[in-house]
Amino acid sequence: MEPEPNVWAHPGLRAAAAAEDWPALLKTWRVLTRSSQSRLGALIGLAQPDVSAIENRRRAVTSVEVRQRIVEGLGIPVEVLGGGLTDLPLPSLVLPGVVSDAAADRLARVKRGGLRLDSTSLDEMDRLLAVHRRAEDTLGSRVMNGVVAAQFAAVSELYDQARGPLADRLVKLMAEYAQFLAWMAQDQDNAPVALGWFDRSYDWALESGYGDMAATTMSMKAHLAWSGGQGRRCVRLGEAAAATAGASEATRALALQMAGRGHALEGDAGAAYRRLDEAQRVIANATDAPPWLYFYGESWFAAQRGMADLHLKEWAGAAEHLVVGLAGFAPAYRRDRAWYGSCLAHAYAGAGESGAALEVALGIVQDAADVGRPHAWGELHKVAGLLMRRRAPGGRALFDALAALD
Repeated sequence: MEPEPNVWAHPGLRAAAAAEDWPALLKTWRVLTRSSQSRLGALIGLAQPDVSAIENRRRAVTSVEVRQRIVEGLGIPVEVLGGGLTDLPLPSLVLPGVVSDAAADRLARVKRGGLRLDSTSLDEMDRLLAVHRRAEDTLGSRVMNGVVAAQFAAVSELYDQARGPLADRLVKLMAEYAQFLAWMAQDQDNAPVALGWFDRSYDWALESGYGDMAATTMSMKAHLAWSGGQGRRCVRLGEAAAATAGASEATRALALQMAGRGHALEGDAGAAYRRLDEAQRVIANATDAPPWLYFYGESWFAAQRGMADLHLKEWAGAAEHLVVGLAGFAPAYRRDRAWYGSCLAHAYAGAGESGAALEVALGIVQDAADVGRPHAWGELHKVAGLLMRRRAPGGRALFDALAALD
């Protein structure tokens, strides 16, 4: 008989344990071990309905006793729990294989003050942040937020050690962390926290002469305005971002398409398509994307153009652009596939193609539940409501699938 694999080597499970995201931890553990809720419940001393309620976020784990039952019942290694992060040079080490032993030792010595901060240590911190950006695409912001916030705290504590060019570089890194934390707060629909982090990112970007990050932060504020239905504010922030000194062509394209989406939200099709056409010309020739825009390219642009069509109720164009965009997304981009997939289902439903809408929606409902709350999840509820109002055959099936995971 082959030995059972060590599930605690899985980055998603370790990240969930580090963030103490119990719903994600229980569900991921069951998937990896192919276990039922009843078997899991027997291990941690809970009834199956209680396991289901925790996994679907209807019940929070607030009791120390229940937390300890989960830890002991599943054999969670102490080093991956959130409480053990303080002993690590950077909390990101909950993801195995990210840092070599030599790099971990170096970062630990810098943290203790036994070694001065240098460019080699900052290189390692840059790499850690890049890894976590990509991990968040798959694991979602709920799981990653706690890990990244703790990592930011460890990095920012080194500010007093930095001198000269190293100080500028550390402030640039802090601006990148703040932008990432703002994005994750925005992804969880926490606008006040997102705005606070965006402001810090913008200030640090200006302090260190980081025009590209200043423009990115302004563009993402435009995205926050768009999420809140503020089309005019979205346009103005997007235009300001595109005009920021030091912005790369890729960042300018991001800003221009945000302005276009703002115009679409306002119902101004002519202005929307002019800005989107301009953004498409820019992104087609951009070769200088900053590291935090690693995902941005023609596939994402096509999907975002589809979202503008969606605002303008150009259902056929929205579906066409969203299909093209999704075709270019790697499977690891679970959150984005869930969001743009929910928009595609909406486009099909708007066009009266209920069968296509249902097929797309049911194909992403699990990812939307796991890593797409609240945005993709909310969009799928809109699709279900639209289908049911039209008495489409698939409306009830989608409603039931969502209710099962609510």
